[in-house]
Amino acid sequence: MKKIGLIGGTGPESTLMYYKELNTRIDEATDGKHMPDIAIESVDFRRAWDYVTNKQYDLLADYLCEKINCLKSGGAEVISLTAATMHIVYDELVRKTDTSLISIPKAVSKEAAARGYKKVGLFGTIFTMEQDYMKKDLCDADIEVFIPDKEDRELIAKRIFEELEAGIVKESTLTEFQKIIGKMQDRYGIEALVLGCTELPLILNDSNCPVPCLDSVKIHIRELIDQAMS
Repeated sequence: MKKIGLIGGTGPESTLMYYKELNTRIDEATDGKHMPDIAIESVDFRRAWDYVTNKQYDLLADYLCEKINCLKSGGAEVISLTAATMHIVYDELVRKTDTSLISIPKAVSKEAAARGYKKVGLFGTIFTMEQDYMKKDLCDADIEVFIPDKEDRELIAKRIFEELEAGIVKESTLTEFQKIIGKMQDRYGIEALVLGCTELPLILNDSNCPVPCLDSVKIHIRELIDQAMS
């Protein structure tokens, strides 16, 4: 089995999910015979977030490249980011480190296409919703991507940053999210919702969402496991 390397810390809550799920699922897949070798390079979330906020993408790429190279030096063969927002510099990271990172957007797009969806909504950080890095692969697969209106985008981003990144899950926030999803379903006819921030599965899932969820964490972890066990 190949060693898995994760760029974690963006944020800590989603990194915990990755670590736990990778161990649990590979243990189950091997009938209790193996758990994976995992290395985690945890970044300073505040530093990385400031780089994104200030559009200092060169500095962000250099910082994340350091982490990727550390993982490679430690023997990791299957490497990925654990945050969709950090994919804002994905192409630059692949080019600078000559590493085939396992992409969250590509994995989500493949799953959406396999399910036959033609219209999906997208929740995430303000950067993920407003920029193209999470949408491009979906659009290339002829899947229309819709985002909430500006006021709702700002609310979602605020709840992610102030609550979910800290592991805080509120019923009132779930209600707000459900109303926004309902509006998107009525307005755009979305068939599913992309959970485009890896903290969103803390609050949204198929049992409480008005439409099926494309859970980026579950989908990405499945892809990581396939690569590690191939």
